[in-house]
Amino acid sequence: MAVITHIEDLKRIYERRVPRMFYDYCESGSWTEQTFRDNCSDFDQIRLRQRVAVDMSGRSTAGQMVGQDVAMPVALAPVGLTGMQHADGEIKAARAAEAFGVPFTLSTMSINSIEDVAEATTKPFWFQLYTMKDEDYVRRLIERAKAAKCSALVITLDLQILGQRHKDLKNGLSAPPKLTPKTIANLATKWSWGLEMLRAKRREFGNIVGHVEGISDASSLGAWTAEQFDPSLDWGKVEKLMEQWGGKVILKGILDPEDAKMAAKLGADAIVVSNHGGRQLDGALSSIRMLPAIMDAVGGDIEVHLDSGIRSGQDVLKALALGATGTYIGRAFVYGLGAMGQTGVTRALEVIHRELDLTMALCGERKVGDLGRHNLLVPEDFGGRWQA
Repeated sequence: MAVITHIEDLKRIYERRVPRMFYDYCESGSWTEQTFRDNCSDFDQIRLRQRVAVDMSGRSTAGQMVGQDVAMPVALAPVGLTGMQHADGEIKAARAAEAFGVPFTLSTMSINSIEDVAEATTKPFWFQLYTMKDEDYVRRLIERAKAAKCSALVITLDLQILGQRHKDLKNGLSAPPKLTPKTIANLATKWSWGLEMLRAKRREFGNIVGHVEGISDASSLGAWTAEQFDPSLDWGKVEKLMEQWGGKVILKGILDPEDAKMAAKLGADAIVVSNHGGRQLDGALSSIRMLPAIMDAVGGDIEVHLDSGIRSGQDVLKALALGATGTYIGRAFVYGLGAMGQTGVTRALEVIHRELDLTMALCGERKVGDLGRHNLLVPEDFGGRWQA
């Protein structure tokens, strides 16, 4: 069995095991993929400040995200089609997160449904909501999340229209995959994935199929989703969704200080500084580069989390030291899931936790809550000094 020492080890196994269209769905961005690449490379511009002769004993990575105790300030981000990366993928990822002590966020566009995940877990998870034109469906979706006792609603704000993702278009992305000569040839080399999927609980979008009139199979689903994302979403509608939910709300997709201020004004419990993993507006700045400006704007008014580009525990530490109180991993846990199922997700979390703990120690800190800009060496021009 391969020795897993960092997230890239999981990624290499993942690429070998999962069909090309689902690997590309995960490992790509929109248009030229500039923002997708910057999300990771901009972390490399931030250096760490090493300290010595400091008591490193008794370290703790424990923290809180929206009032929930976490083993480390890392949540599993909402990722669509996770159940296509591995059979029953959402269930397995949720179980791994629960056992490790970090939040799991179920995507609206999941394969396993809200009810599937609730039945398979023992603790509340978070639910991510895409806003649709079908307001009755959205209302019922929120009620289903309440019935499943989800402890937070994550409303995604940056996908009113779908960004152009060239690889998904060229691959004919669908769930389950359509059997064309190209996909059949690729699936023939992924026999272990195929055997797992034969035993899967679901192979279609569990939160949609059977819950919307006229949607009974994948052939009608594509047209529905293309038509249903709501381009008219505005702050007024966000406020109504928050009122309808009535519990903890996290607003995801914030990349501008003015939008952060609006989220704080509405009374959200947290925001997620995110550019959707570089999958929406190509050419936008990376999340980590925008974090300092957003912290300056609202850091004392609302809990700030960061998503997009995190591939290591050192990335987590850098985000926390710049002021974030929580972080999200998407691709990093998907690599583990596709590579080794639930065991792989656990391994990804273990890798990131060890990197965070070790780096924290070598920076002279014993608690994640004590991390700050004093632990970093940041370029003077880092952090959004751009002309509007």
